[in-house]
Amino acid sequence: MEWDIAKRELSKVKVSSNGKNELVLVQAKSNKLKCIGRGTDAAVFRFISAPQYAYKVFSNDKLEKLEQESKVYLKLGYSKYFPVYYGKGLNYLVISYEAGITLYDCLLQGIHIPKQVIIEVDNAIDYVLSRGLNPRDIHLKNILFHEGQVKLVDVSEYLEPGNDKRWEYLKEGYTEHYHLFDGKALPFWLLENVRKWYNQTRPERLNLQDFVKDLINPFQERLRF
Repeated sequence: MEWDIAKRELSKVKVSSNGKNELVLVQAKSNKLKCIGRGTDAAVFRFISAPQYAYKVFSNDKLEKLEQESKVYLKLGYSKYFPVYYGKGLNYLVISYEAGITLYDCLLQGIHIPKQVIIEVDNAIDYVLSRGLNPRDIHLKNILFHEGQVKLVDVSEYLEPGNDKRWEYLKEGYTEHYHLFDGKALPFWLLENVRKWYNQTRPERLNLQDFVKDLINPFQERLRF
């Protein structure tokens, strides 16, 4: 297994969870690995000798998420909407490295998000449903956009029940409000407020129109659209 060559270097990495909905902490004693992303359960690395792979290393108290995500990838099979799954180690998954920018970073940098991205995510969701899985936790940081192609890069919740409505609200927000700031770089503090406020609200009780009004009104002068 070509991807297994990183095993020794990955043993020098420690990933620790950091509270509910906070990014993991990373300690790495290897100059051959580059951390390219962090989530609430794991961090993702590339190995300089095998840059075509991405290694998702989980916190030790989140290893059940590793097993769950592995099962999801096996059930998904091959799809252009998801990374290729290669295998797993004791505390990591191996998937294909996917180039691109997250929709979150598009908003931070003022990069235009075309409507085709929304259509492609909907197509990906239809594929997930066709495989008997539940497409959850689809948000700005989990959607990569590159040369017209969309990839969903976190599938860890697809075995869980219920609808968290993340994608429905994002789609509605895109349709109703994106034209107000298309091409404008949004401040980090604003996006983080959106994330935190959403996480503190039960999805079924969230009214998007009121949510946007309450968020923007106190900061209108700072936004300067």
